[in-house]
Amino acid sequence: MSAPPAVQIREANAHLAALHGRVAELERRLGAAERTVRGQAESLIRKDGELRAALRELGAAKDREITALQQKLLSSEETIQKLLNVIQKKDDLIVQLKHRSHLLTKICRNRPILDNLLSYMAEGEQLSTFPGTESDSSSPVHDEFQESNCITNQISKHRDFSLSEDDLEDQELDTSQFGTTV
Repeated sequence: MSAPPAVQIREANAHLAALHGRVAELERRLGAAERTVRGQAESLIRKDGELRAALRELGAAKDREITALQQKLLSSEETIQKLLNVIQKKDDLIVQLKHRSHLLTKICRNRPILDNLLSYMAEGEQLSTFPGTESDSSSPVHDEFQESNCITNQISKHRDFSLSEDDLEDQELDTSQFGTTV
């Protein structure tokens, strides 16, 4: 075989040198691209870590906020329950006071009759306190009292004229506030 001409060898050497230069440039570019990608990856990893830390911090803050709101809710529910109990007590008191009001209205309507009854009772007590008078069981007045079941010794002198158990608790009330003294 014969040797290739020198021109072909030079051209082949120039072509190899160009190829070698091109490979070297591509390797430089590849290295730079690798460094860029590596830098971007590291940056992304750093940012991902920072983002995860921020999310953990945000999650913890939200958890604290949720806990605080739950405590406020429990406190509000307790306050509502207390207020409902107070309202129930007030409603019970209103019912009781309405009942008493109706009783007082009835008493006020019947006051003239009660005043007359009290004056008759006072008059009857004065009649039995005369000196030297004794109750005669054979008298016609005594017989009338027995027929009507109004025997004078059955009249009680205590002040309990209440009609309900609630009024029994309030016996300390001054009787003059209703306009009568008994």
